[in-house]
Amino acid sequence: MSDVDRDRDLRRLERDRQRREQGRPAYFQRPESLDRWPLLADISEQPTMALPIPPHRDEVAEPAQRRAVSAAIFAVATGLSRVFGLVREVIAAYYFGASGRINAFTVAFQVPNLVRALVADAALSSAFVPVFSELLEKGERKRAWRVASTLFWLMLLGLTALTAIFVLVAPWVIGIFGNPGHDRALAVGLSRVLFPIVALLGVSGIVVGILNSYDHFTVPAISPVFWNLAIIVGLAIGVPQAHSTNTKLYVYAVAILVATFIQVLLPVPWLKGRDGRLQLVLDWRDPAVKRVFVLMIPVTLGLGLINVNAVIDTFFASRFVNANLAPTAIQKAFLVYMLPQGMFSVAIATVLFPSLSRFATRGDTDGFRTTVSTGLRLIAFLLVPAAVVSAVLAEPIIRILFQHGHWNPANTPTVAGALAAFSAGLVFNGAMLMLNRAFFSLQSNWIPTVIALGNLFLNALLDFGFYRLGVWGIPLGTAVCNIAGSWALLVLLRRRLGRLDGGETASTVARVVAVSAVVAVVAYAIWRPLDSTLGRSFGAQVVSLGLALAAAIGTYFIGCRTLRVRELDTLMKLRRA
Repeated sequence: MSDVDRDRDLRRLERDRQRREQGRPAYFQRPESLDRWPLLADISEQPTMALPIPPHRDEVAEPAQRRAVSAAIFAVATGLSRVFGLVREVIAAYYFGASGRINAFTVAFQVPNLVRALVADAALSSAFVPVFSELLEKGERKRAWRVASTLFWLMLLGLTALTAIFVLVAPWVIGIFGNPGHDRALAVGLSRVLFPIVALLGVSGIVVGILNSYDHFTVPAISPVFWNLAIIVGLAIGVPQAHSTNTKLYVYAVAILVATFIQVLLPVPWLKGRDGRLQLVLDWRDPAVKRVFVLMIPVTLGLGLINVNAVIDTFFASRFVNANLAPTAIQKAFLVYMLPQGMFSVAIATVLFPSLSRFATRGDTDGFRTTVSTGLRLIAFLLVPAAVVSAVLAEPIIRILFQHGHWNPANTPTVAGALAAFSAGLVFNGAMLMLNRAFFSLQSNWIPTVIALGNLFLNALLDFGFYRLGVWGIPLGTAVCNIAGSWALLVLLRRRLGRLDGGETASTVARVVAVSAVVAVVAYAIWRPLDSTLGRSFGAQVVSLGLALAAAIGTYFIGCRTLRVRELDTLMKLRRA
């Protein structure tokens, strides 16, 4: 046992002694276990939630600055991944454009991506982390690793079997989307090549969940960087060697498959030196294994339904808008829209998730409430200006990123309109991510699931009503769903916790919105005359857009300093750390 572990156990024993003297049950003697895991239906119903005994300060959570550093590292790593993802898409747009058979590839990739969201990756990690973390908290480390090993092999075997089934039924599944890219057979073949990534990302969810439970975020965040790099190399080397569009698209699909192998294997060496290791074991009778799958049902539905919305969007885009352009146009806009999402809100929610799980396990309502509120304020601080800038400068952003090679310039305004529409829901999408993790930490996973189910029907109705607006109508429906979903989750979590530091959060949001309005005016006022004067060459666009973005960032920081937005001080302290 290490010195850190020994000190922690001594503190726990002292806390148990004090609780016994007060007539309270000791933590090590609590009747709850993973054999009778209490579903935290309401924090106020839990004895230690109502009147918490504050444990040792170091035991409650990491220092705030350490969490901030973790969030910053994760944000930088995730940001690099998103940047390389954009580079990947820029190269793909250069070779394939936005119209034509690339839309067959877009639809083919949607299907395994949906299944991945339902049964692997983030859905699995979100159900696995609370169970694994609680076992570690209770000192059952050998059991925790046995549970992880069992889940690793169960997911690998189960998802491999699912892949084999999909290979057989792919023609019927792809047929739902009509004739994407006017080449259904190509879409079927590409989907068969891409589907094995589901099994790979299933085992990756276990590996990443283990590392996150130990507060190790950097390598899992860097892995997608290498995923994107491998695809970029595959495109740069393989596509020029191919002689037909179909062959080039198959090169793209194979590059993604190889890159996924790299992403899965890269974090594995960092499992060494932990409390255990993955073994060849299938102990499916362990109640903790069952508990992960029980938790996965609502998590799978909650996270999966979000991706079902994307499939519904693709269905309307392909069937009713433009099968030869709309699916890829929306996908390109979505990738740009997700850049700030991945850099900021995903980083914040991922880094805070293990802390939220520990607070829920310990019954520390104050720590849980403060962590959620802090996460929401940071997301608003970072995403409100990002949303404003991406909406106001949507067209120059799309032009400088994608308008090269086989890209038709006439497609740029279409993709820009989709980006602007997506941007209206950016902040709310980030808030939903944070609020979902809060409910997952409480193991009240059905609440986000019900909200996601409601959003599913709302999204379908909005797509049916908005597709007549053109391509941008589909992302607009998504933005409205984000607003409705985040509001519902916030109301329900507030009822659960009693309060969520609403006054402080509202004050931060109001100041950020005011500054962001000024940012929008400044950014457009600088970009527009420069664009007219310098022209549309690549160098001229770099200058005009770059100066507009620089002015936007400077204006935002000055405005936040003037209005004394506290989150800016947190950022400055982190920079000096």
